[in-house]
Amino acid sequence: MKIGELAKRTGLSASAIRFYESKGLLKSVGRQSNGYRDYPLDAAVILGIIVNAQQTGFTLDEIKAILPAQSDGWRHDELMATLNRKLADIEAMELRLAQNKAHLRSLIALIESKPADMACSDNAARVIDSVELLPPRNRKQAS
Repeated sequence: MKIGELAKRTGLSASAIRFYESKGLLKSVGRQSNGYRDYPLDAAVILGIIVNAQQTGFTLDEIKAILPAQSDGWRHDELMATLNRKLADIEAMELRLAQNKAHLRSLIALIESKPADMACSDNAARVIDSVELLPPRNRKQAS
């Protein structure tokens, strides 16, 4: 299949497809006698996996490490280990994000709890003093 048809099937631009090929993610790409690339039928599936993996947070190097040379040559143990590591990374990120979200909500509540008769500059000083009172571990995680 030519690159134009592959682009149409996947919704990717021809330049994106050539980029993935140049990075070694698309393998088994042949050339016709006129020099045009000849992509195998499973190239659309592989491109779908690449795009989905990127959206899930995998880097191109991580994707390249787990993609098989042939679409039927998946290395089960390596694939599962990589997927489980990425899942652990995402869970750790979720925890950090939840902590950051809680910290921001506390900061917003602190700012909004300004007494009506307090000047904004005094409130700013009050908020800064309160934030500085956080234990060093919490300040480090919040940044």
